[in-house]
Amino acid sequence: MGIAEAIILAVVEGFTEFLPVSSTGHMIIASSLLGIQHDEFTKLFEVSIQFGAILAVVVLYGKKFFQFRNWQFYAKLIVGVIPALLLGFLFSDQIDKMLESPTVVAISLLIGGVVLMFIDKMFQKPKLESDDQISYGKAFTVGLFQTIAMIPGVSRSAASIIGGMSQRFTRNLAAEFSFFLAVPTMFAASFYTLFVKKWTTSEGVVVKGYKLVTDTQEHTIAFLTGNLVAFLVALLAIRFFINYLKIYGFKVFGVYRILAGITLLILLFTKVIE
Repeated sequence: MGIAEAIILAVVEGFTEFLPVSSTGHMIIASSLLGIQHDEFTKLFEVSIQFGAILAVVVLYGKKFFQFRNWQFYAKLIVGVIPALLLGFLFSDQIDKMLESPTVVAISLLIGGVVLMFIDKMFQKPKLESDDQISYGKAFTVGLFQTIAMIPGVSRSAASIIGGMSQRFTRNLAAEFSFFLAVPTMFAASFYTLFVKKWTTSEGVVVKGYKLVTDTQEHTIAFLTGNLVAFLVALLAIRFFINYLKIYGFKVFGVYRILAGITLLILLFTKVIE
């Protein structure tokens, strides 16, 4: 993976991570269209640059994240992330296999798009407007919804937002809590990828993720540049999404997902993407 390819994937990640369109699915599509070899470093890169994206949430919502007296806020995030940690640990190998399937992404995009077309009408009477109104049970339920996004193409953002709206959150609160929940979720995924999971270098040596990153200068530059670009792009994407959501809702994202899913199926059928 060259620096230009790393930047393109990071832009895709930063822009799509917090939109209900599936960042993982879009990176799989982008890497396939760019002809990027899906080697061990590429797999690591596609997960670890999420760290740059989550830093954007911490920066934009710094007052919330650094109010240490409000321990219940952190406790709710911990409760919400438990389902993802458990299932991610138990089914890591199966998830990795699905990540290599553009067909799974295409089908998930289509199904998710249909759901988003009607989601605003399904939950029309929200009651909860601020995170201090969220109970631990509701936080856990949103966390359960979030685990659906372990299927590539589902979208972590969409799954957790729908989970929040099912618990009577307003659209704005559901989106913001989805952002907050992304921080421990993706931090855990990045930490696992870099410091726990074993990877194989081009020489066939089994190493931890951080050693794969520092294995070559090209890897190190791609990793650092990717996280920086993902951070900057995510800052803009989050602001755009919140402002758009307040006015227009989710329908346009549903239409986009359906079109993206159909396009991907055509590309697969015509063997443009293998």
